[in-house]
Amino acid sequence: MSLILKQAITGPAAWKGADMQGDTSWLHLLSAQAVATLDAALAHVKAQGLTFPNFSREDFPIGDWAQALKVHSDELENGRGFLVLRGLPVERYSEEDIQIIYYGIGLHMGVPVRQNPKGDLLGVVMNVGDVTKKTTRVYETNLYLPYHSDPSDVVGLLCLRKAKQGGLSSLVSVAAIYNEILQKHPEYLGLYYRTWYFSHLCEDLPSLSPIFSHHQGKLSCRYLRQYIELGHEIRNLPLSKVEIEALDLFDDIMHRDDFRLSMMLEPGDLQFANNYAVLHSRNEFEDHGVHELNRKMLRLWVKMPNARTLAPEFPGRNGFPAPAVLA
Repeated sequence: MSLILKQAITGPAAWKGADMQGDTSWLHLLSAQAVATLDAALAHVKAQGLTFPNFSREDFPIGDWAQALKVHSDELENGRGFLVLRGLPVERYSEEDIQIIYYGIGLHMGVPVRQNPKGDLLGVVMNVGDVTKKTTRVYETNLYLPYHSDPSDVVGLLCLRKAKQGGLSSLVSVAAIYNEILQKHPEYLGLYYRTWYFSHLCEDLPSLSPIFSHHQGKLSCRYLRQYIELGHEIRNLPLSKVEIEALDLFDDIMHRDDFRLSMMLEPGDLQFANNYAVLHSRNEFEDHGVHELNRKMLRLWVKMPNARTLAPEFPGRNGFPAPAVLA
């Protein structure tokens, strides 16, 4: 069972954006040798007549670079919880080639999982949705995307094109938020450990999960306020005044300038974040007005072999089940 953590979290996971000004140790430039390795792996897949996603990790051999990915995976689980790989020359690849390379990297990190009921293994993050429809997901628009965690161990974003203006990516440390609540408002802590109804956890109906869970020495978080409010609305269980106060407090801390780390993802950047340790967001943006030039990201959800053990009341969520195969 998860127990309420009553000591401040120390170590690299408890970072604040204000403390990282000028620190780019989270940014890793892909060497010419690493890019050549990925090119060779791509050629190996294509030489076998294979296409995305119908190939295995063994079909995408990356040699010694696999060790670098293990180091990055350890940073995601036991370090700050995020990193950026910079320098994939996306401009010289076809769309199909990019899918193979990105998915191949995911296979060496863990197991890519499905992101919707259709079974997509790479999600397209682009302004293609109708903002007047309630069914439109925010990532399909150019609107502000609130801080949240995705239902997978790790989320990856590969930037293919930037917006004309805006679209800044922003991260915040769960441990830093927790420490602030513990220090300034400990009376609310118990509420975050109780279960709430979350919508959009890869299930038809909202299901129960805590916001915070501390298990086997690690703090985990699951959060997107709109999905909590929608979950309770669907279940016809209105949030109480004190529950709303707790969510307001969480949001207030989460949005403070000194807590967040913002970055502009450049074409060829791969951002990875641990969904239990880091919340991610994006500000609104203006597109170029031409589909072929508009902002475009590819999203990857990965089930990680080194992921933390989760408490029973904080069930793991690693994507959607495979679509039913029609006979």
